[in-house]
Amino acid sequence: MKILIKGGWVVDPSQQINEPLDVLIENGKIVKIEKNILEESEKVIDAKGKYIVPGLIDMHVHFREPGFEEKETIEMGALAAVAGGFTSVVCMPNTNPVIDNVDTVNYIKEKGKNAACHIYMMGSITKNLEGEEMSPYKDLIKKRIVGITDDGKTVMNTRVMYEAMKEAKKLDLLVSAHCEDSNMVYDRSIHRGEISKKLNLEGIPPLAEEAIILRDIFLAERTGAKMHIQHISTKKGVELVREAKKKGIKVSCEATPHHFTLTNEEILIKGSNAKMSPPLRNIEDVEAIKNGLLDGTIDAIATDHAPHTKEDKDKNLVEAANGIIGIETALGLALTELVHKRKMSLEDLIKRMSYIPAKLLNIPKGTLKIGKDADITIIDLEKEWVVEVDQFYSKGRNTPFDGWKLKGKAVMTLVSGEIKYVAN
Repeated sequence: MKILIKGGWVVDPSQQINEPLDVLIENGKIVKIEKNILEESEKVIDAKGKYIVPGLIDMHVHFREPGFEEKETIEMGALAAVAGGFTSVVCMPNTNPVIDNVDTVNYIKEKGKNAACHIYMMGSITKNLEGEEMSPYKDLIKKRIVGITDDGKTVMNTRVMYEAMKEAKKLDLLVSAHCEDSNMVYDRSIHRGEISKKLNLEGIPPLAEEAIILRDIFLAERTGAKMHIQHISTKKGVELVREAKKKGIKVSCEATPHHFTLTNEEILIKGSNAKMSPPLRNIEDVEAIKNGLLDGTIDAIATDHAPHTKEDKDKNLVEAANGIIGIETALGLALTELVHKRKMSLEDLIKRMSYIPAKLLNIPKGTLKIGKDADITIIDLEKEWVVEVDQFYSKGRNTPFDGWKLKGKAVMTLVSGEIKYVAN
C-alpha cells in the first residue's frame, strides 16, 4: 500500500532536513522524500501546517506486564504511546517475573507483536533486582534486549556494578542506572527541603542521587562502558554529567517532563499524584534541567511512565507508590515548556525525543531515511488542548497534569506505515 504525506514540514535531525517536503511510504517503508511528489497513492494525508518528524522514542516506560496487569498492560501502554506520538518504547525490567531470563523476554516479545508501537526492553543488571548476582546478559542480548538496568532500585554493591559494566563494555550494551543511594532515602517520601519540613517528613536529600551519579561516572571512566543516568533531577547531578562529558567519559542522561516542569511545591496541591522517584525538587533544579536540555548536557527526554492503581496512590506520602503516568502528556509538555516558552528549536527537541534515544539504544529508528520503517509522528505545533486524564488510553490515572492547558500535540502517529493514532 502507498501512502503519501503532502504539504508538511519535515524535520529529521538524522539527515539534517528541516524544510517543506512530501513523504511517500510503500509497504511500510519510506521510499521517497522530496518536494511536490505527484505519485498516485491509495491514501493521501494532508499535513499542511504540520510538522513531519521521525517517530518519537521513549527509552523509559513501565508497562507493568507481566505481573501487574491491574496497573497497565503492554496493549494499553502501547495505545497510550501512539496517542502521545511515540512509535517505540523501552520497557523496564521490574516486572514479575523480572526480565532476567529468556522466558520473560520471549513473553514480552510475543505480546509486543500485536502492540500498537514497537516494544523494546531492558534486562535487569542483577537477578531478581536483588543487587547481588549479575543476570545472564549474553543470553538476553541474543533475544535483543537494548540495555540493562535495575531501574526502581540502585545496585548498591559497587563490585557488582563494576563487574556488570565490564561485561556490558564487552557486549557493547548500554548500562542504564537509577541513581539513588538506598541508605539515604530516609522515609522515602519527597524531596528534603522546606516542604518536607512543613509536612514533618524526613524527605530524600539531593545527595542520595548525586553520590551514585558520581560513583557510576567513575566506574564508567574506569571500564569504558556506556553509562546512562535515568531521570536526572538535581542541579548538581547535571553539573556532574556536564563535567564528565568534558572529560570524554561515555556518560549520557535523560530527564522527565515532570522534572523540568514541576517543583516539590506541587505536593501541596496534588498530594501523592506528585510523588515520584526521584522526587520533585526545587526551582533551581528545574531550571538546571531545562538548561541542561537546552545546551545538550541532557541527551534525552524520557517519561518514566509509571501507572498505578488508585489504591496504590490513595495513601500517605510515605506509603504511597512512586511514579506518574506521562507518555500521553510528554510531547505537549516539552513543546509548551521548552519550544514555546524557552525557544528550543523543534529540531533539537526531536533529537532528544527520537534521534539520540535511537543512537543510545542502537536501534534502527529515529530517522526518516529512505528504506527505513515508516515510523512517523505528525505534530501540530500550534494546537492548544487541555489534559483530560479520563480520556487517556493508559489504565493509570495518576498524574498531576490533569486540567493543564498545553500547546502542541501529535495529531497522527504511523508505525511501520500503518496509521495507529489520529487526534480528534
